[in-house]
Formats: sequence, structure tokens, C-alpha cells
Amino acid sequence: MSASVLQVEIKAVVPASAGRAVFIGNEEKVFVIYVDRSVGDAILMFMNGTPKERPLTHDLIGSILTGFGARIQRVIINDIQGSTYYARIIVEAENELDAKKIVELDARPSDSIALAIQQNAPIFVTRQVWDEVEDMSDIVRRLDEGEGQEGETEPGDDPE
Repeated sequence: MSASVLQVEIKAVVPASAGRAVFIGNEEKVFVIYVDRSVGDAILMFMNGTPKERPLTHDLIGSILTGFGARIQRVIINDIQGSTYYARIIVEAENELDAKKIVELDARPSDSIALAIQQNAPIFVTRQVWDEVEDMSDIVRRLDEGEGQEGETEPGDDPE
């Protein structure tokens, strides 16, 4: 991986008026992506290992990838335009002759994050996005300390 991307992790997922606020970052900085409720809930279920009665959409996609001998190699949040984020899923597949193929797919960051967590794949953000986003580390710190209330964190509360 080049220096033009930084590895990040999910720091928190909390309710917001338009769905869920997903806080992503590292020790240096944390930013927020607002996602719809269903995908936010899927992210939380994967993070917590919550069993599901029936496979959800992201479970189905994971099963399809496995069935084709593919896996998510990494996810990259690669652009932001206004309050809309963009991401790429990098999929690696190997055929019966041990030939590898890498495919890069355009995807919503919310779906990308859910699949990355499901498949234990790393999440990266480009330096350009990293430099543009507002640092929300204080909000995550307050959430960790129990000061935050549901729906309280709504700066720029736009779903992706």
C-alpha cells in the first residue's frame, strides 16, 4: 500500500436522525459517514457477530464471493464530493489453475464497510479524502466516556 492511503477502522456506529453515523478513523483522526439505517444495522451486526435468522443482502454477497473462490482484499474510501463519499472494493479471485484475478468495483462506502467487516478485510481512505474531512475524535471520545446521547451527533447529518 502506498503512502497515498491510510488504514482506518470503525470507531463507532450510532443512531442519527437520517439513519446511522459511522465513525471511521485511527489514532490521529476520526471522521463520520452517514448511512441509511439498514446498512448501519448490518455493519453493527457484523461488528458484534450477531446471528441472523436468514441471510441478509451482505451475507448473500459474501456467500457469492466465496462460491466463486473470491474474497474482498481491501476497501478504499477514495473520494468525497460535497457530503457524498465514494468507495472501491478490491476483490481477489483465484481459479482452479491458481491464476489470480483482481477486480476493482465501484460501491457505496456503507456497503463496502459492511462487506469489509464481514470478511475481515482492511479499510483504507485516500490521503485526499483524509485531508478534507473534519476531525470528529472528540465526539467519539465523548461517546466512549458515555457522555453522548442517541441522535446527538448530527453535524452535516446527510446520508451518503
